[in-house]
Amino acid sequence: MIRLLIAAALLLSTSLATAGTPRVDARQERQDDRIDQGVASGELNRREEARLEAQQGRIENKEDRAKADGVVTARERASLHRSENRASRNIRRQKHDRQDRD
Repeated sequence: MIRLLIAAALLLSTSLATAGTPRVDARQERQDDRIDQGVASGELNRREEARLEAQQGRIENKEDRAKADGVVTARERASLHRSENRASRNIRRQKHDRQDRD
């Protein structure tokens, strides 16, 4: 019985420690794909790619900090979504700014 309780407690603490942000993760993946597509098509030059990738990295760090305590609050989630919205706008602007690849 005690082993069962310990196993349940470990399972519960593990699930709480990996606070889920599946929508943020999926959006991050789509935005990475958009950047890769922009590079492949020549819509993004090297400098633009580096800047956008750095922004994505900052968002990932922000997400990691939000998950650090095991709970992603509504405020943290909203902040992540705002950052993702800003990044999405930046990707669109850079892809459509009529600059050619270096």
